[in-house]
Formats: sequence, C-alpha cells, structure tokens
Amino acid sequence: MAIKCFEDILAWQKAQDFSVSIYQSFGDLKDWDFRSQICRASVSISNNIAEGFDRGTNPEFRRFLYISLASTSEVKSMLYLAKRLNYTDEPNFNILLLQAQEISRIINGLIKSIT
Repeated sequence: MAIKCFEDILAWQKAQDFSVSIYQSFGDLKDWDFRSQICRASVSISNNIAEGFDRGTNPEFRRFLYISLASTSEVKSMLYLAKRLNYTDEPNFNILLLQAQEISRIINGLIKSIT
C-alpha cells in the first residue's frame, strides 16, 4: 500500500510523539536557550518528514529525510548535555534517548526504501 499523506508515515507519527515528550520534559526549564533549541530541533524532525513528502519526488523526500535524521541527532546530542547539566534524570534521559534511536532507525529504513 502506498502512503497517501505524511500523517500515515510511522516516522512522522513517532516524531510527533517525541516532540510532545520533549516539550513535557523541558517545558518548564529555566534555561530558555537550551529549552528553545531542543524543542525546535525536535519539531524539525516531523516537519521535515512532512515537507519532504509533500515535495512529491523521491529525491526531494530523501533529502528532507536526511535533514530530519540530522535533527534527530541534534536532539540526541542535546539529551546527553541535558543529562550532564542535570536538566533531566537518568530514567527520563533513557526513555527519550530510546525514542530518538527508534526514530533514527525508522527514518534510515525509509531512506533505504526509496533509494
């Protein structure tokens, strides 16, 4: 079955859930710059999947999937920093990191499927 809209893409769905988790985890953080950066990067994951899909060509979709993958890596990097700065505890860090890793795997699989 062909995907008809970006909302049907599992990576997009998981990325949306991930952004909600990030906002819930860091929404009250006093370090506004950190909070803003990690939230914007998390939103970028699903937004780039959506934008790339609606470009209508596999090369464009693939390009935006790579951007989405890079945003996922940015959030992962920031999660490590959040842990070091004590902005999150170990259990929450582990949950968020697992979500990010899953999204990365799904995006990589999607890239391979359209290559």
